[in-house]
Amino acid sequence: MNRVAAFVLLVLLAGRASAQIQVELKFPRVQYIAYEPLLATVKITNLAGRDIELREENGQPWFGFEVTANEGRFLAPNTREGEPPLRIESGKTVTRKINLTPNFPVQELGAYHVRANVYFADLNKFFYSQAKVVQVGEARPIWQRTVGVPEGTPGAGSVRTYSLLSNRFPDHTKLYVRVEDKTTGAVYNTFPLGRVIAFDDPQAELDQSNRLHVLHCAAPRTWSYAEVGLNGELLARQTFMETKSRPRLRRATDGGVAVKGGILDAPVQSKRASKLSARPPAVPLDD
Repeated sequence: MNRVAAFVLLVLLAGRASAQIQVELKFPRVQYIAYEPLLATVKITNLAGRDIELREENGQPWFGFEVTANEGRFLAPNTREGEPPLRIESGKTVTRKINLTPNFPVQELGAYHVRANVYFADLNKFFYSQAKVVQVGEARPIWQRTVGVPEGTPGAGSVRTYSLLSNRFPDHTKLYVRVEDKTTGAVYNTFPLGRVIAFDDPQAELDQSNRLHVLHCAAPRTWSYAEVGLNGELLARQTFMETKSRPRLRRATDGGVAVKGGILDAPVQSKRASKLSARPPAVPLDD
């Protein structure tokens, strides 16, 4: 084999090797606020022409992220949990959703460059996605209240601070809720309650168990209601349509809080938004 043929063969082999695993990374948007879940969608496609197994080998995890902050500063992960082996059939794609917020120190304001990587032990080779940029900023606080955690509730005796935050995007404004313990610096959750229009200020009430109830105008004649727990759980959501009467939060004599006025447009969606340590987070979808 002459040198030219050998060179061409090496190029072809290198091309085949580089294309054996395709890694794609996506975020639902570019702008986030501090402590909000950064939910990354990673697609891994097997182009090897055979079934493969992705696995940890010699202490090297098969899946991870590279995150850099301002001036190219590399951010080490907060935890180094290994992933169980993953088998992917030839030509198939596997999708993972990962919340980066608990895994990397991405709470400071600024831009972050994120790249996903997959280690293929059979080739002793890394495969990378294209880098994506996300911008973390702080929203404007519009309401805040500090309460105690009642007896018989997880965390009893400690305190929680509820905050409602408003963040303006190029084409809309979004309302957020944050639950934190300012005495320890722990942030239990930050997530969007949805779009808000400047028709009326959001209403916020606390019930007898110090759970937060929020009602805000999400669209013309459309109101969104949410109940939030002391550890950042989204306990319920409802949508109300304005009729002759505008929906309002009312506190009952027994300490409960309910929506009075309007017509219920959708049934209660009872679910719990995960803490920031969960992966993937069960938080409201972006609007």
